Amino acid sequence: MDTKSALSIAGKHLQALKGHTFDLLTVTMPISPNAAVNLAKIISKLSPLLGNLIEFNSVEILNGKSDFKGHGTWLRQDPGFPDAIFQGSIDPVPGFEIKAWFPLATEITARFKDSQNHFVKDNTHVAMLAWLPEKLIYGKPEILAVCVVSGKSVAAARDNYYHNPPDYIVLEPGDTTARTSNLQQTNTNGYKFQGTEKEFRRAEKFVTSWGKIGRRFKPTPDYQVKLRQLFGRYSYRLDTNFAKMDRIVHPEIERFKDAVLSTRVHGLTLEEWRALLASEDDHAICDALATRLNIKEQDARALVK
Repeated sequence: MDTKSALSIAGKHLQALKGHTFDLLTVTMPISPNAAVNLAKIISKLSPLLGNLIEFNSVEILNGKSDFKGHGTWLRQDPGFPDAIFQGSIDPVPGFEIKAWFPLATEITARFKDSQNHFVKDNTHVAMLAWLPEKLIYGKPEILAVCVVSGKSVAAARDNYYHNPPDYIVLEPGDTTARTSNLQQTNTNGYKFQGTEKEFRRAEKFVTSWGKIGRRFKPTPDYQVKLRQLFGRYSYRLDTNFAKMDRIVHPEIERFKDAVLSTRVHGLTLEEWRALLASEDDHAICDALATRLNIKEQDARALVK
């Protein structure tokens, strides 16, 4: 088994998780329509916890597959990149960065910041797992859909989308391989121009003077030297939204996102549910949840044991 086949086999197993319910925790049915409204507004707070639990369980599922017997073991890294690697005799080491997505949230908040230089061998893939409680806002977490794409392609799409000097520049972390592993830098960062209009015109001339090296992003040392000269001459601010998966405009991820949001759940598409739950019309939310999820008033005393 080589790196490509290991990633392909594992990717298919992860994609087969569509429809799988994780017996990790259960959110009980709200005791009233009004309680359902309150739950709908906070259920997304479970996402970080469930994201980590889904990562753990995805690795366990892969290790339970006979395809990998005798070749090695999938291991979750925490902390570390990527989230899961295959420990065995395969070189380069296959890995998956696992991103859990709760589609009722306003956007895909997960970020992907690692440098293109870490994907030269294309041995790390990104697995996005969209999940919801079985009953939209309560029940066990269920996997709605899975998207597996090359990490190299995600990093390239990110940099090409954001990078637009001198208005916006993407800087590599530089060579930190001489440092101990806990001090090595692997993340790129995005910076937005903050100078005056006059300074911007000067900056544009400076970028034009680069000639063929141009405005298209490159993770190479010579191009990064140019960017750091630009960064040193003019004022830039760190963009805290840089590298959000929802803003990378990766073709496969965009198709995945559209497919998930167009999925009908309890009579409405997830895009419609998302818009409704994000609104301030509590009466409409209450009516939709009560009607479509069959939530009725219960005697709270009966729930106290």
